[in-house]
Amino acid sequence: MEKSAFDRKIKEMFKQHKKFVEYPNVKLESTNGIYHRYKYPVLEAEHTPIFWRFDLNHKTNPNLLERLGVNCVFNAGAILLHDKIVVMARVEGVDRKSFFAVAESESGVDNFKFWDYPVLMPETEDPDVNVYDMRLVQHEDGWIYGLFCSERKDPNAPAGDLSAAIASGGIARTKDLKTWERLPDLQSKSPQQRNLVLHPEFVDGQYAFYTRPQDGFIDAGSGGGIGWGLADGMNPAIVNDEIIVDDRQYHTIKEVKNGLGPAPLKTEHGWLHLAHGVRGTAAGLRYVLYMFMTSLEEPWKVTHAPGGHFIAPAGEERVGDVSNVTFSNGWVQRGEDVYIYYASSDTRLHVATSTIEKLVDYCINTPEDGGRSYACVQQRIKLIKRNMKALKEMGIEW
Repeated sequence: MEKSAFDRKIKEMFKQHKKFVEYPNVKLESTNGIYHRYKYPVLEAEHTPIFWRFDLNHKTNPNLLERLGVNCVFNAGAILLHDKIVVMARVEGVDRKSFFAVAESESGVDNFKFWDYPVLMPETEDPDVNVYDMRLVQHEDGWIYGLFCSERKDPNAPAGDLSAAIASGGIARTKDLKTWERLPDLQSKSPQQRNLVLHPEFVDGQYAFYTRPQDGFIDAGSGGGIGWGLADGMNPAIVNDEIIVDDRQYHTIKEVKNGLGPAPLKTEHGWLHLAHGVRGTAAGLRYVLYMFMTSLEEPWKVTHAPGGHFIAPAGEERVGDVSNVTFSNGWVQRGEDVYIYYASSDTRLHVATSTIEKLVDYCINTPEDGGRSYACVQQRIKLIKRNMKALKEMGIEW
């Protein structure tokens, strides 16, 4: 390709990319009254800057070929920074390696633009092979902490087994999301830690962690669910004892495993929690999001647990690299509004919006899982009877 044509092509690429990034999102009608979905994902592979993927030098890339492709953008932590909503996205290259990158938006629902450079996360003495799914937590100690999965090959794997891995709770801290100090991985008695979340406040003068103890990289094994533990400090963070905050349960949305998403939001009624639950199906694992609330004074004690899922894959969200998955590790409270960032099928990032009032109402007043078909039908009959009485009083026939 001649230099003149090369330059014209690049200008056109940037023009189309700008149009794509700035395309306005569309708020959809709520089907449940709890939250609104949006028509388009807020981040996809195509949102990443062109200069991350293409060599734009005519001498070294005269055919304008993509050199470092991006496969997907998903599972993002989120925070409110300088009155902008900032997400720390998991970006996966076509080489399967994930890395972190910051994108910001004024609206929180569209026009997310990546910072020029991705995050070069410092390594520990035992370098991770892959890092992903960062939770961003503004702690009362003044630091912004990034908690993420640090993955390494299992050194004890049998010869020829190239899939066995060990997941650890990676920890780093920053003031500006640009300069990062890497701290030692969380130390606990669990063989694996994949969903590590830091409580935003001190508890009895200690740092408090929500953990996900599990025996294997994929299988929870004897791991009971979402854990809770305290550490004297962060460098290093050592949790000697873990108790289970929210356990796995038979024949529920969290039968196979569950893990906390972002750090909880504080309300006058308690701490709001967003988590993911996994169950097995004939088509494989199904990941959904659910909510619960814990005590303000004792954040490890569940006070309300609405039954069933909060957000599940819908429509095109069900299709992707790992289908039938919704996962979240980021949400932001701005005033009374809540922006929930969730990924679909390990491929793209979406947003749903709600309010603190609605989420508290949902958690407090939605019935818990009845545990048995009979009990669940009793719950529904009770609702139907109340509604029939209300309809009759309103003069509405059915």
